[in-house]
Order: sequence, then C-alpha cells, then structure tokens
Amino acid sequence: MRIFSRILPLLFLLLLVGCQRFGTSKLDLKGSDLTGTSLGGDFTLTAHDGKSRSLADYRGKVVALFFGYTHCPDVCPTTLLEYAAVAKKLGKDADKLQVIFVSVDPERDTPAIMASYVPHFNPAFVGMTGSKQQVGKVMKMYQVVAQKIPTADGNYSIDHSAGSYLLDQDGRVRVYEPYGSSIAAITHDIQQLLR
Repeated sequence: MRIFSRILPLLFLLLLVGCQRFGTSKLDLKGSDLTGTSLGGDFTLTAHDGKSRSLADYRGKVVALFFGYTHCPDVCPTTLLEYAAVAKKLGKDADKLQVIFVSVDPERDTPAIMASYVPHFNPAFVGMTGSKQQVGKVMKMYQVVAQKIPTADGNYSIDHSAGSYLLDQDGRVRVYEPYGSSIAAITHDIQQLLR
C-alpha cells in the first residue's frame, strides 16, 4: 500500500504531462491533423529582403508554410492568392498569421526575384531561399519533393509537392492543407490554432 501511495502521484504526473505534451486539446480540423508527428523543425534561410531568418523568428504566430517557385504557372500563384484571401477573411487576426513561401528552385529564385514576387500577393508574406543544399535540407525536414522537368525551349519547370503546412504558435507542425483546400477550410483551421 505504501508503494502504491508513492507510485500513484508519479502516475498522475506522467498522465498530466502526457495530456499536455502538445499543449493543446483536440482540434476540429478540415485539413489533416499532424499533431504529434516528428515532421518539420526549425530552419534558417535567406528572406526576400536579404536577411537571414529562421522559422523560430515567427513564434507567437500561426505559420502557413508553402513550398514552390516563382516560375510556377499555376499551383504557386493560386495558393498564394488563396492565402491572401485567408488573411483578409481573418480580419483583425491577420497579423497573427505568417505565410512563408520557400523556394524549391534556389538556382533561379534569388532574394531579389523573391522580393519582386512574394510581397505582390500580400506585403506581409515572406519568401525564403538559400543554397541548393540549404533548401534541400529544409525540404527533407518537411518531406517535400521536387523534380526538374526539361521544357521544349531548353528551360525547365518543376513538379513539386503542392500542399501547405500550418504550424502552431510554438512552431509545431499541426495541419496539412492539401492543394485545392477551400479558403473557408484553411481559415477555419487557422482559427482553431489561434484558440
């Protein structure tokens, strides 16, 4: 009985820590719930203003993380336009959202190119790039794939993962939003993370 009385508080503490491990209750999400996965992590790349920025710089905000490239003919501009609409729909909470667009084409997407592209959709959005090795490491952390496809004019396009991730205010990956998710669904999920 004495052993039980010593173990019971320890079991209670472990249960309490386990329940608070991710610091959140169950969310009502439209996208895929990734809570508790080992996906993601902090990284540092060059922002479109030429300054070195890390994901941790945006703690305290919900981060929408999307991978693409500036020469993308359809998926990337569509997604950035959708997030611009989401920011409008969030109203006064828009400043609690940070959209980050990471280039999968660092050979062409210099900070200057990113600066003329990303803020066009919303001045608060941040474009990030880096060396091929730096970007490759971040892509691996987030399980993003990209492949160059030669075009008839001797140039290339890139086939790449098209969904986006929502990270909570502590920088943890929480939601995967597949390409084509509605503006209402994405807004709903961001509001869930802002509760």
